[in-house]
Amino acid sequence: MSPLKLVEQSISKDELLALAKERFGDMVKAVVDIERGVMVVGGELHADAEQRLLEHGSNQTDLWGINIYPEKPRAEWIEFDSMINIRPSQGNRSRSVEDEGIRRRIIGIVNRLTP
Repeated sequence: MSPLKLVEQSISKDELLALAKERFGDMVKAVVDIERGVMVVGGELHADAEQRLLEHGSNQTDLWGINIYPEKPRAEWIEFDSMINIRPSQGNRSRSVEDEGIRRRIIGIVNRLTP
């Protein structure tokens, strides 16, 4: 099983590529905390990364699952798709992140943490 990595400062593209190759080949799963500005990458399930963030003080309502494709251009490398994103109580009824403002926050955090 690929390790989970809590990213609070930064992670290199090479590290993302290595994590991707360990599990899915071209993609690494991640969960982003949009309030704390951190993310957990790696692992098999978004739920595992979500649990790690919850153990480190995150709130469930701030966590969003994504997939990162490190070899794609930055404008295309984030996929907003995860079972943990289904939250009717927050107005998100699909696996995608439907709120454009939340998407922009996620993109900003991922881009800041992956210089």
